[in-house]
Formats: sequence, structure tokens, C-alpha cells
Amino acid sequence: MAGRYGRPRSVLRMRTVAGQVFLLQVAIVVLLVAAAIAALVLQSRADGDREARNRSVAVAEAFANAPGIDEALKSADPTRVLQPRTEAARKRSEVDFIVVMNTQGIRYTHPIANRIGKKFVGTLQPALAGHVVTERITGTIGPLVQAVVPVFGHSGKDKGKVIGLVSAGITVNRVSGVVDDQFPLLFGVAAGVLILTTSGTALVSRRLRRQTHGLGPAEMTRMYEHHDAVLHAVREGVVIVGGDGCLLLANDEARRLLDLPPDVEGRPVGDLGLDPTTARLLASGRVVTDEVHPVGERLLAINQRSTDQAGGPPGSVTTLRDTTELRALTGRADVARGRLKLLYDAGTEIGTTLDVVRTCEELAEFGATRFADIVTVDVAEDVLTGEEPTPPTGGVIEMRRTATSGAPPDSGLYPVGKLIRFEPATALGASIASGKAALEADLAAFSGWHLQSPARARKIVAHGIHSRIAVPLRARGVILGVAIFWRSDKPEPFEEEELSLAEELVARAAVSIDNARRYTREHTMAITLQRSLLPRGLPEQNAVAAAYRYLPAQAGLGGLGGVGGDWFDIIPLPGARVALVVGDVVGHGLHAAATMGRLRTAVHNFANLDLPPDEILWHLDELVTRIDQDEGAEESGGSVTGATCLYAIYDPASGNCTMARAGHVQPMFLLPDGTAEVAEVPGGPPLGLGGLPFEIWQRQLPEDTRLVLFTDGLVEDRDRDLDEGMALLSHTLSGGPGRTPDETCEAVLGAMLPERPSDDIALLVARTRVLDTAHVADWDVPPDPSAVGQVRAAAVRKLNEWGLAEEAFTAELILSELVTNSIRYAAGPIRVRLIRDTALICEVSDRSSTSPHLRQAATTDEGGRGLFLVAQLAERWGTRYTPSGKVIWTEQALVGADLVAREGDGGDA
Repeated sequence: MAGRYGRPRSVLRMRTVAGQVFLLQVAIVVLLVAAAIAALVLQSRADGDREARNRSVAVAEAFANAPGIDEALKSADPTRVLQPRTEAARKRSEVDFIVVMNTQGIRYTHPIANRIGKKFVGTLQPALAGHVVTERITGTIGPLVQAVVPVFGHSGKDKGKVIGLVSAGITVNRVSGVVDDQFPLLFGVAAGVLILTTSGTALVSRRLRRQTHGLGPAEMTRMYEHHDAVLHAVREGVVIVGGDGCLLLANDEARRLLDLPPDVEGRPVGDLGLDPTTARLLASGRVVTDEVHPVGERLLAINQRSTDQAGGPPGSVTTLRDTTELRALTGRADVARGRLKLLYDAGTEIGTTLDVVRTCEELAEFGATRFADIVTVDVAEDVLTGEEPTPPTGGVIEMRRTATSGAPPDSGLYPVGKLIRFEPATALGASIASGKAALEADLAAFSGWHLQSPARARKIVAHGIHSRIAVPLRARGVILGVAIFWRSDKPEPFEEEELSLAEELVARAAVSIDNARRYTREHTMAITLQRSLLPRGLPEQNAVAAAYRYLPAQAGLGGLGGVGGDWFDIIPLPGARVALVVGDVVGHGLHAAATMGRLRTAVHNFANLDLPPDEILWHLDELVTRIDQDEGAEESGGSVTGATCLYAIYDPASGNCTMARAGHVQPMFLLPDGTAEVAEVPGGPPLGLGGLPFEIWQRQLPEDTRLVLFTDGLVEDRDRDLDEGMALLSHTLSGGPGRTPDETCEAVLGAMLPERPSDDIALLVARTRVLDTAHVADWDVPPDPSAVGQVRAAAVRKLNEWGLAEEAFTAELILSELVTNSIRYAAGPIRVRLIRDTALICEVSDRSSTSPHLRQAATTDEGGRGLFLVAQLAERWGTRYTPSGKVIWTEQALVGADLVAREGDGGDA
């Protein structure tokens, strides 16, 4: 059986009133039916005994008085005459036996033949005396009732005397069987009565359970107590009106609010003495929510609902709430709500950017629209540049008007950009110095605020500006500026309550301005750092004519105002060669810029070793790995893993270009015929992974080939994948084969640059040059010491042809020493090459991988001074290794010589 709240409940533990009443009624019905059945059974037994006595007496008397019974008894063989007659009578009368006997009790007849002639069992004396005897005995056939009656003689001397006895008997079961046949009907009727009464009891109990909501007596008592306590203790009036318009209940608060008399229950609402409007409302029963009615001196908020919902009784329940005191608070609550809304909106509309000027403009626009009529914002000049404001000198505070809103041109207020001096003797100057807000409710009174500028003060008042609040912009205890709110259109002056609102508004704006100031400082520092790390110009060299572009990511999309880690470089190398470098450090911000500077410095240092590109990248990868390990050990979180680099070396003497890349995007080159191709440089891992080799790509490039090196920000964007970008770049390059490098940069950026770049872009375009054979001379030197003089003579002749006679002597000495060393210490063949470029370059190559080294010869040494002499005579010297050996080179400065450059390059040299 389901209990309250859906919990099963045992019948024996029924706790609700309805359940207990149901069980009691069922028990009573069952007991009544059981008593009725027991009474019927007992009655049937008594009726059976009575029926058995009556039938046995009747049968015995009928047979005893039957005609011819006396003659039969006096006959010679009474059994022969009476036995058939008794059996026939027994069967017709439905008794169990009829026995005829003599006065001594000897049987003449019996249903069982062997019992004839035997003595009758029973009481005979009363019968012999002429009486009828009935008795209940238990015989061989079970409990029975038998009657013994006398047989009187009808003639002769025996007339009137007892001449014999007749006994008739019937078992109780035979008589009660008739009653037993009625038991099914009896029990059926009893069951029907039980079902009907139980059903009626269940219906009554169900209705009772619905009315009591399944609550037990204790729960009903407790609920009534709580209901009574709440009803009379709650500070809200409760009135219940019946469907007939009579008052059923009113709690204490309702009596107080409505001023009701004590005996109001049962009276019509119209007779309670209420005002007509309130009485009609209570009597109507219509649904209302917070409907305000004046009752006496009170304002009551009335809520009314019908009670006949969900099957309830007809009527209505009304709650009354005294709102007299709330009316006074409503206005103040609306004002407070409006101010909170104002401050919330200020938080969303002021400080949307990290720009000091724009934040001041947002403060002025918001304040003029939502709080005052005119707003001006003055900020210290140091704040505009991102610095901390310096303390005023001599007490004079200088600020520049940064923003204004709502001020007509002829209002007398200072314009934007004006440097304003606030004297400490004025009220505004003292307010700024102390950091406290100042209210001037009536400017026309000229109570001291006009001392700042009397002429302007009169003009301001004449324009209709009548009230002012000045609030210093203060953040972290530092005065950044001052915001001044002016009122002109609204006739009401500023009040003290509005002063606190202005302070809260300006305090929030000051935080945004200070954040913008700090961002400006950090952004300036980051830009300064990045610009100091990037190339400031292209070095002097004749190998290529180059142009470049560097575009940082949009501010807000890439770290500190777009400061990133992309870089490029053009590094002159010995032998008139040049190294072209493009790199990319993943990420943005100061760390990316600093990492870029470290890598760029490392590339310059490794380039001075004059190593091939793959070895340069290998050394750079080792360096990055060590940096990562050191910074990881210090838990600085400054890992530079993710940097990529492309390193290319171009030799203008041979037109050979050698490249290697470490995770960088592949470069492109534009041939003179307008064909744009991707340089299929084998891909290497990004810098910092360590242990993986880098491969070299090498190709002979014709003169005027454009080498285009770039970072992935140029060809890859959130709306364009790498393949699409490469295809677009190829199409752009092939469309202008005759462009100069600078024009190529402009065309590429015009076609490729996204509207808002989310990544840095570094682009380097280099047009190759090939040195004229007239500026290059080379000779094969046989491994014979006598060949040194021939080489010297040939070199002097060539230098004289080039107009470099002044450098001939020094070059002769350098070649003599270098060729002599190669012949003496290296294996042939030996080759000498002179190159006239920005300097005079002497190169001696051989098949030996042993590099000479400079040493200080002792005074007694016969040799060891040649390389020292070379180092003193040459501007620079060094050794670079080739796959077949080494090259020892020197450079001599050409005094008064111009660069050997072709006219009409159109590039940045």
C-alpha cells in the first residue's frame, strides 16, 4: 500500500485518519458477518434437534395408532406381519428406524434383521406407563433422537392397556443436512454483504483521506498548530472569503490593517465597514497581483486568488501587505538602481582599448551623455607617453587637455591639446594636489574657482554653465589627471550625492587609463627592443640588389602591439659572396623579440666562420638546444623551440646559390624570363629539436634572378592555407619579371597582405648579379716554387689594368706568401683568384684541409713570419673549407674606389 510521498506503507501500520477509520469499519463488518453466521449455525442446530424430536414422535405415534397394530402384536408371529409394514413406513417417513417391541423391550422389527429379537436400547418405563419418551443418544449410526410411544389394546381384556411399544428414530445429520444445503446461500449472502459494506467503507475512507490529505492525527495536530502560529504571527494580512461573500477567516495582521471588529467571521464583506472599492474587490474574488488600495492612512498591496482551483471550495484568499513605508524607499531605490546601471555601463563602455587618449575620450563621451552636459579630461604629459607622472615643480601642476565632449567652441573651456597650468592657490589646483573631488554647486557665485582664469570663468558662466564637479584621476596613489563634469542644459545643480557617483565613475576610468599608460610604456619598450634588433639598413655589397619589408601583426592580435619574432638579414661574406637569412620565432611579445635578437646575433657569429649553410644551421640548432636546456633548468618558461630559419649563400663570381632550411617555408625565385619556381630546398626540423641533419640545395642562377625569401605570415593566414598562398605568390611574381626588388616587394604585399595580419611578415627580395669577367682573374699554379714569381708578375699586370697600381705591391707580397705556403705544405692543384669588388680579394685554394694559423716567431726563427705579415698587410683574412679542400682569402681596402655597381639597379644596395 502506497504511503505518503510514494513510500510503501504497511496496512498494520496505517497512520492516517482515513486509513485507521477504514480498518476499523472493515473489522466491524467482518465481526458482524462472523456473528451472524455463528448465530445461524447455532440456530440451525437447535432447529435440527427440534425437527428430529417432532418427526420421531410423529412417526412413532402414527405407527402405534395404525389400524391392525394390536392384532399383529397378538398374532403368533408379529415379526412376519410387522416387519414389512415398518420398513415401508420407515422409507416413506424418511426416518432411520421404526422398531416395534413387546412390553419387555424385545424387538419385533428392525431395519437390520439380526437385531430382531434383541432387547431395545433406550428408556422404556415412561412409555410402559403410557407416556411418550424422547431422548438424544449416540447409537451405532451416530447421534440420533428417538421417541418411544405405547401401543394400547382396543378390544377384550387388553383394552386400554399397554400391549407393546413403538420406537422411531432419526439421526441429527439427516435433519441438519437440510440446513447445510442452505449454507452456500447463507455464505454467499454474507460475502455480498461484506463486499458491499467494505466498498462503502472504502468510499467513505477515500473521501476522508482526500479531505485530510493523507495526514495522521499527530500530523494534523501539528499542521493545525503550525498553521495557527503562522497565520497569526506572519506580518502579512490573510483574509479568506467564502463563495457566498461572507468572511470565513481573518488573521491578526488583517484585522489590524483593515481595523476589523472581533466578531467578523460569518459576516458579509459589505458589512465590515471597509471602503467600497476594497469591499467590492474582496467580494468579487477576482484575481489581482500587488494592486495598491488606500485603506485609511495606509497603502495596502493586495494579492487575491481563488480557492476553488484544483477542486477546492468556492471562495477567495486575499493577502494584504502594508506598503506605506516602501513608497518613500521606492524613489531612492530607483535612484540607486539607476546609478548602479550607470556604473555598469561605464565599465563596458570606458576602457575598450589600451590607448590613453581613446580611453579619455570614452570617459568624456560617456559622462557628457549619461551624467553631465559637458566633460573635459586633462592628463599629465608623462601619462600620454606611458611614463609615471612626475611630481609638480614649484607646486604648479601642468596637464594637457586630452578629451572634451559636449562643449561648444565658444563655451570658454580650453580646447583639446592645450597645456593647462593649475595653480595650487586655486580650489581646483588644491583639489588635484590632494587627490580629493571638489564640488562647485553655483559657479556664478565665483567663490574662488575663477582665479584659475578670471576671463574664461566669466565666459563660462555667461554661456550658461552653472555647476561643476572636478575629480582627480587617481590610480595606485598616483594622480594621472583630472576629469571635470560641467552642467549647463539641466537646471539642477550637482548635489553631494552626485559627487560620490562622479568619484566612482572616475575611479573606474582611472584604472583603465593607468592600464593603457602601462601598456603604452611596455609597447614602446617592445617596439624599441625589436627595432634595435632588426637590421636598420642593408650592408654595402655587390652580390645582389635587395629590398625588404617587415610588417608586424595587428596590435591586439599578436602580443604587445604586434611585436613578433620574424627577422631577416643580408650578411656580406668573403669572396664577394653574400648570405641571405630569414627566420621566424613562433609567438609574439617581448620574449619572441628577445629570442629573435639572440638568434640573429648567433647567425652573424656563425656566418663569420664562413661555413656552408647546413653547418650554420647545425650550429644554430645546437645553440638553441643549449638555450632551451639552460632556461628549462631555471624554470623560466622561456623556451625558444619553434624557431625556423632559412640560410642561403650566393656567390656572384660563379652565380652559384646554396641553401638549407630548418623548418622554414620554402623560398621562391623568379627567373629573368618571368618563370616563378619554388626552390625545393630539402626540409629540415625546426631549430632546437637536435640530432637531425640538414641538407643543402644548390643551383646555378642566371643574372637578374629574383630570390624571394619570406616568413609564413605572407602566404598563410586563417582564411588561406599554405598551398593557396604559394600559388598566389607564384602568380604575383610571374606577372612582373621586369620589376625592381622594391617594386616586387610592393606588388607582393599588395596582392598577399591580409586586411588584418595575425602574424608578422618578413619579405626579402634579392636580384642576383654576376661579376663581370673583367673584374675576376684566376690562374692555376703548378706545385713548383719557381711558379711563385710568375703568379706575382701576372697579378701585378692585372692590377695595373684595373688601375690599382698602389695596391699592387701589397697584393704581390700577400700572394707570394700564400702561394708559397700552399706549394710547401699542401697538395696540388693550386689555384689563385683575384676579385675586384668593394675590396680587392685574393684567394688561394688547394686540396689540403689543414688551415694555417698565425703565430709569433722568435727572433732566432728563420721562418713563421709570413702569415703574420699577411695579417698586417690585409684588411681581413681567413680560411673557408670546400668539399675538395680549403680557400685562404684576404681583403684589401680600395682607397678612393667606388662600388662596382651596375646602373639602373632600382634596388637598395
